[in-house]
Order: sequence, then C-alpha cells, then structure tokens
Amino acid sequence: MFTEEELRKVEEHKSHYPDNLSAVMGVLHMYMDKYGHITDEGVTYVASLLDVPEEKVLGVVTFYEMYHQHKTGKYKLQVCTNVSCMLRGSDMVLQTIKDKIGIGIGETTSDGVFSVHEAECLGSCGTAPMMSVNKDYHENLTPEKINELIDQLKAQA
Repeated sequence: MFTEEELRKVEEHKSHYPDNLSAVMGVLHMYMDKYGHITDEGVTYVASLLDVPEEKVLGVVTFYEMYHQHKTGKYKLQVCTNVSCMLRGSDMVLQTIKDKIGIGIGETTSDGVFSVHEAECLGSCGTAPMMSVNKDYHENLTPEKINELIDQLKAQA
C-alpha cells in the first residue's frame, strides 16, 4: 500500500523510538495523509508494518480524534467544544458553519468538500473559540472570520 519511499519514511519513524509501538502515531498520520481515513485494512497494514498487535493500533485510532475511520471532506473542520472554547463561543462557530454550508457535526457536504467534526480539545484554550481545518489552526473566531475562511476554502476546492 505504501510506496518504497513511504516505506523508507516508516523506517525513519521507527528509528526515532526504542520500540515500534511508539511509531504508530506517525505511521497512522502517513496512512491518513495518503488515504484520507483509516480503514480496518489500514489498521491491519500499519500493525503488520510495525510488527505490533492490531489492537494497539486500533486503540490509538479510536482514542485520538485526529484519526478518522470514515471518509471525510477535503476540508475537515474540527471545532473544539471543550470548556474553554464552549465558554468563549464554540456554539457560535458550529452555528455559523451550519448556516454557511448547511451541515453539522458528523456530516459531509454532498460535494465532499467539507466535513464537520467535534474535537474534545485542540489545545488552544487561550485563543478560543477555535477550530482546525485539516492541520491548520484558526483561532479567535468570529462569524465574519469563519465565513471568510469558508469562502476561501470553497474557492480553492
């Protein structure tokens, strides 16, 4: 499933740790970057590449919100709804997104461009409310900033 170059990158990940289990997260990121989500076959593949139990890989996939087991939109909007963001307006972020693109948490637009996900914590409490778009953080959000960002992403899609 991985190319020779990607397999070399897996070996590089492994070389940074005392055991292969510690490389699971990096290799899962590689898999998600390539395929967009992690299937059951992906869990099996990563486990075999690293020679670790599938249960350990599945445990990582199901624990961390950054890994998705289903197809997501090209732009994954992850809205932090933990206490700091909730107190500072995560409901407004979700409502603005719903008003702008017509979808809520767990949904994907019919064109596959956007999906919305709830994140327990993205570690940016001091700049709440915030969300990530794929791997980029957008902080101190207002309805205007959210609408502008969505318009920019639509134009790039």
